[in-house]
Amino acid sequence: MEKLNQLSSSAVPLPIEDIDTDQIIPARFLKGISKEGFGENLFRDWRYDKSDKEIEGFVLNNKIYQGQILVAGRNFGCGSSREHAAWALGDYGFRVVVSSFFADIFKGNALNNGILPITVSDAQLDRIFRKIEENPETVFSVDLPNQVLFDSAGISIQFEIDAYKKECLLNGYDDIDYLLNMKEDITAFEQKQNV
Repeated sequence: MEKLNQLSSSAVPLPIEDIDTDQIIPARFLKGISKEGFGENLFRDWRYDKSDKEIEGFVLNNKIYQGQILVAGRNFGCGSSREHAAWALGDYGFRVVVSSFFADIFKGNALNNGILPITVSDAQLDRIFRKIEENPETVFSVDLPNQVLFDSAGISIQFEIDAYKKECLLNGYDDIDYLLNMKEDITAFEQKQNV
């Protein structure tokens, strides 16, 4: 996985609540076994009509909104447990998703795939949406070591993250990489047990 330490980016607003994994990546696109290529079908049924023409009003089709941060409504990633939802977000280019609530399985899948889900309060989420509406070029910064999301105009939000997942993101580790990194410590522990 790509390391995530500091990130500064404009954000894409998606103020819709209860976005489920089938809306993130529809089931008919789950045939791939590689993580690549899913981004082109991210929010497919909201981005394109039945004749594959872009739906003008959808935020990903609006060139005003760009960036590696998706700001979504409450209860993001509910529904089925498909890991492909995280794959699609990552392949599209999102590294951070901000919402006031994430479905647990989605949150785990995101973290396992190098995407940082940041949980904020409903009031903080509304404030972020307003900032983006006022100025779509607003740059938000994520400081993972200090667990802060901020902008240059006054938003500063502390966020929580599991210490193990934080270490994995900072180092670009998946679960196997984490264990391999500890190989010498594991070997030393085993040798002490066999004495």
